[in-house]
Amino acid sequence: MGLNFNDHYHQLLLKQVPDGARTALDVGCGTGRFARLLAGRGLEVDGIDANAEVIEAARAAGGGPRYRQADVREGQLPDGRYDFISCIASLHHMPFETVLTLRQALAPGGVLAVLGPYPVRTATDFAWALPTLCLLRADRVLSRRDRAPSVQIPMVWPPPLSYGEARAESARPLPGSTLRRLLFWRYLLVYRA
Repeated sequence: MGLNFNDHYHQLLLKQVPDGARTALDVGCGTGRFARLLAGRGLEVDGIDANAEVIEAARAAGGGPRYRQADVREGQLPDGRYDFISCIASLHHMPFETVLTLRQALAPGGVLAVLGPYPVRTATDFAWALPTLCLLRADRVLSRRDRAPSVQIPMVWPPPLSYGEARAESARPLPGSTLRRLLFWRYLLVYRA
């Protein structure tokens, strides 16, 4: 099925889970792969996604998390509930201000980890894109492309915010957050409550 850029970063995201965490929320959980990894670590996990088809697939896969179809922007998250909130390639489907809703749902000491895509717009973006382009070429040669994914997940490309814009946008609602550039046109935004 080829490379999945988001799955590549699951281990990095798991390292952001704070010690002693008990509850987690996976926003835009898709078919639940990362939510199941969190549950496998003993966390009580809620997965939320606006797409009914992927929630159905996540429920069918089982693995412990509770899944619900909902739009996280509708403010149905309990205040201070989650020790860890992940948002993997889903924030760019919503207004960036959605991070305020997520921040409010964090428990004291909780962590919000956003894996987000960014478009190539600058020379630095292009330099970071070169290794990815080489990997894509190799993947096309080595992988079989005759199988379609069982569930179609909507894609937004190019993402609305550049890397620099994501850095500037996150500074106001998430003071003290860090943003770092990753391969595969991704960034990692981490905020600790």
